[in-house]
Amino acid sequence: MLDFHNHLMPAVDDGACDLDESREGLETLRSQGIDTIITTPHLRGSMTVRAAELEGFLGVLDESWEQLISLAHAEFPEMRIERGVELMLDVPAPALDDPRLRLAGTSFVLVEFPFMSIPPNSTLAIRDLVKAGWMPIIAHPERYANMAPNFGLIDSWREAGARIQVNSGSLLGFYGQTPKKLAWTLLRDGLAHYLSSDYHSRGKCSVASAASYLKDRGGEATHRLLTTTNPERMLAGKQPLPVPPFIPESPPVWKRVLPW
Repeated sequence: MLDFHNHLMPAVDDGACDLDESREGLETLRSQGIDTIITTPHLRGSMTVRAAELEGFLGVLDESWEQLISLAHAEFPEMRIERGVELMLDVPAPALDDPRLRLAGTSFVLVEFPFMSIPPNSTLAIRDLVKAGWMPIIAHPERYANMAPNFGLIDSWREAGARIQVNSGSLLGFYGQTPKKLAWTLLRDGLAHYLSSDYHSRGKCSVASAASYLKDRGGEATHRLLTTTNPERMLAGKQPLPVPPFIPESPPVWKRVLPW
């Protein structure tokens, strides 16, 4: 599997606080079936239009990246590690010419909205990114506080050219019942393109549990598209394949009765 939303770089955001936690993050993702990672520290879009500030922060990220990649080469040689950012759209037109801002240097960019809330004119911002030549992937829309009454925006974002990434933990209720319901609605309606961990190198990692949950309900093909096929296509600079609407089946009786 390929995970392209996580926070493993040491001491740059609310993810790994040091290299030991980066190691724990890599160990955890590897143990749960991830063999390719694009790590995505937080970065404000407004910083990209202030050249000196951007270069200073990218310098910090570069130092952290060198620590992470050295660790990976030494202790996790079988894993492929790439970089990008999780870009906060606090301005409508960020400058994304620097390949360090995009997922593994492709035209795809992982974006989020500020303050976990969808701002006005969000579709216009997506459309402008696409016009500029970039392919926005909207991170965890199910988690935005005002997503439920604005669910129709998902269609608008997709029509404008955005792709949709759901957090694996959302499927299991890690962020509450409303994000869980919205995440399953995205899968039921065939609106999601990717499933990623958003793992912060500590606490629960939901990759393996979400995989089992989906597969037990007849979603093995859906899971493969969301976690392997489409992420690998993104890494190759290709658009995702459509993910058919998914209606979960009831798990086998023994899965509901036995404690393991």
